[in-house]
Amino acid sequence: MPLNRPLLTCRQFLLAVLFFSAAACVPQPPVPPVILPPVLTPPVTEVQKLQAVGWSAVQGWPGINLDASVDAFVQSCRVLRNRTGWESVCAEVQMLDRNDVPAMVKFFETRFVPHQVNNPDGSTAGLITGYYVPDLRGSRVRTERYRYPIYAPPDDMLVIDLSSVYPELGTYRLRGRIEGRRVVPYYARGELDQGVAGLNGRELLWVDDPVELFFLHIQGSGRIQCENGENIMVNYADQNGHPFRSIGKLLLDRGEMTRSQMSMQNIRTWVKNHPEQASGLLNENPSYVFFRELAADVQSPPGALGVPLTPEVSIAVDPRTIPLGAPVFLATTWPLNPQPLERLMVAQDTGGAIKGAVRADFFWGMGHEAGALAGRMKQDGRLWVLLPRPDAPQAEDDTDLIAKKAAAASGS
Repeated sequence: MPLNRPLLTCRQFLLAVLFFSAAACVPQPPVPPVILPPVLTPPVTEVQKLQAVGWSAVQGWPGINLDASVDAFVQSCRVLRNRTGWESVCAEVQMLDRNDVPAMVKFFETRFVPHQVNNPDGSTAGLITGYYVPDLRGSRVRTERYRYPIYAPPDDMLVIDLSSVYPELGTYRLRGRIEGRRVVPYYARGELDQGVAGLNGRELLWVDDPVELFFLHIQGSGRIQCENGENIMVNYADQNGHPFRSIGKLLLDRGEMTRSQMSMQNIRTWVKNHPEQASGLLNENPSYVFFRELAADVQSPPGALGVPLTPEVSIAVDPRTIPLGAPVFLATTWPLNPQPLERLMVAQDTGGAIKGAVRADFFWGMGHEAGALAGRMKQDGRLWVLLPRPDAPQAEDDTDLIAKKAAAASGS
């Protein structure tokens, strides 16, 4: 059947091939990129670290031993009474009858607003550990038995306060030393245990056990019992500026013990049973504490607030969330026991390992029995900070007004 258009001649075919071949050699403009619309994500809502609640939301309130809690808060008021917002409650607490439990409960319920402490992710549970004042055997002079030194702060350690330049750092201070024309970090634990020039003559006391000395650094205070009957209380004076690293976590990570086995007693036993590995493990924690000797009449060491700690009432906290000196209601359980431990505590101390919002270290007191409880305490717990009401107390069910007043009291 004939075609509707004529066939190309041979010459026309060749010309067409040449044309398209030439066209193929001409650079083509780049293909414009495909621009996708931006992916929109919902804004992240910042969780309030301290959230005002009614008293009925405080689990276990008022707890037990409220008279001891009042006594500890009176100690806090030696510092707080000069701070804005605390003057009137500190004046009033002095007048409370420690035998009148209803009056003490009424004082806190009418003069304070409880604030639930929240983690950044909105959860309300956190880790509660324990600490205590250990007893160590020691001497004021070095002997063959007592050859491990407790040091006072070295003269060559610089403490650099940057708060005037960087106010956001708050009370954070750097520790360092001069090396030539540079300021470098101060020596870490492993270097200090080997001896450095800056520590010469800074020995306060000597003890007989390097492992017990290591745990003294973690606890921050201790009693040194001498052969002549003298008992010497030593207390945290400064630190080398290196971060605390948990050797317990290292043992867990290495499979040396299980989480259920983890306790200060078992860590101590492991270290003593592995003397060839002990030094290396202890030096994994570069933090090193320097001490001061307290007066002979001191019965309990002071915490970071500067007032004596009260056994089973004082706690160490992270002051970035919980103000030092404030009453804090704690709901947790006893060490290795599901029995509730619900008590009004007082935030009077800090610690290198106490970081985070819902995080506290429970002070058990002094000696072996306190150490047995402190070393085994690793509980879940919840915290409520009590902040003073800015003016006349309100009815408990007036939650909206309570929240507004609590926000003003906490500065949020």
